[in-house]
Amino acid sequence: MARSYNKLWKLMIDKKMNKTQLRTAAKISSNAMAKLGRDESVPIETLEKICNVLQCDIGDITEIIPEENKDE
Repeated sequence: MARSYNKLWKLMIDKKMNKTQLRTAAKISSNAMAKLGRDESVPIETLEKICNVLQCDIGDITEIIPEENKDE
């Protein structure tokens, strides 16, 4: 399964926040922010920090995208 953080980017636009502001407010590393930008896995603690800053639930910033069955 793949993950997508598109919801996070849309929420940040709605809250008029850029990546640097979020990184500073959530106290997460630039490496973690880069992983989010590439839809890579990050620790749940990182997502919790982001949710705390944005006052949202984890489902508001990420979603799991099922991969199609390649055998079909």
